[in-house]
Amino acid sequence: MASYDELKEQIRRNPKRWLVSGVAGFIGSNLLEELLQLDQQVVGLDNFSTGKPENLDEVQRLVSESQWQRFQFIKGDIRNLAVCRTACQDVEIILHQAALGSVPRSIEDPTACNENNVDGTLNMLKAACENGVKRMVYASSSAVYGDHPGLPKVEQTCGNLLSPYAVSKMTNELYAGVFSQLYGLETIGLRYFNVFGPRQDPEGAYAAVIPRWIAALGKGETVYINGTGETSRDFCYVKNVVQVNLLAALTGNRDAINQVYNVALNRRISLNELFYKLQERLPVNAGTVPEYRDFRAGDVLHSQADISKAQQLLGYQPSHTLDTGLDAAMGWYLKSYDQGNG
Repeated sequence: MASYDELKEQIRRNPKRWLVSGVAGFIGSNLLEELLQLDQQVVGLDNFSTGKPENLDEVQRLVSESQWQRFQFIKGDIRNLAVCRTACQDVEIILHQAALGSVPRSIEDPTACNENNVDGTLNMLKAACENGVKRMVYASSSAVYGDHPGLPKVEQTCGNLLSPYAVSKMTNELYAGVFSQLYGLETIGLRYFNVFGPRQDPEGAYAAVIPRWIAALGKGETVYINGTGETSRDFCYVKNVVQVNLLAALTGNRDAINQVYNVALNRRISLNELFYKLQERLPVNAGTVPEYRDFRAGDVLHSQADISKAQQLLGYQPSHTLDTGLDAAMGWYLKSYDQGNG
């Protein structure tokens, strides 16, 4: 099985036309950056509901002018089937990242969650089939494991779902399986755990914990921990997510297709431990202590991924641990927040 470095050379030698939905978002923009640096043709779709034009501007600065010319951006909404049809024209592979994320947001507004995550993904599946797209890799979530207590999480065992967001992601998986069986579209679902890295939004009520805490520490603000802090998560640097997307997009292993995979490290850390790891990297806040508050509805206590399936069938080998990922991302986080405060 080819290594990721070998796969990248293969991609560069055999360019394709890709569609990245949610291209202005955190993960979508990182996928765009990698694909353009590999000299691919990329169509990007985003409505800027959560994605940011600034993310695309940053990618443009990181790639060459000739590589940027290979990017076509469509401002549009996956809830509009006609937009999805246009975006899918002449596309060979879809990396479907567009979604309305966040468990708390889905609890507050389940209708918007369903419209974006279920209706939008159904539109993308339909448009892919109509345009003869070969394969669609789509973002699922560790939320589908619900209240199942087993650790680490294995793909075939899920519990009771705890939020509309979890329901929407499980529904995506079910629809993808049906489209594979009925219409021959090759699909691969990736159950992301707690992804972090450059271009991750630190602001707002639904910001992920790592960028939010770094921003708070950098500004001298209080860091809030929901629950006792012994809640644990499997944090995954975004470069690992980019790797597994491209492995899934181009695998020739027939046993690997029409499957779902965990994407993480198979290592968990408590939120208390995470706080002190971040504090070590921001020594100006050495005396800061977090403030604890009520556990958040819809959350799970512990999360850890068994990644053996992705390793065996896709050749996934994480390039970054939590520590090396934090070291790689810290400069971006601090620069971003300094600019935001400037």
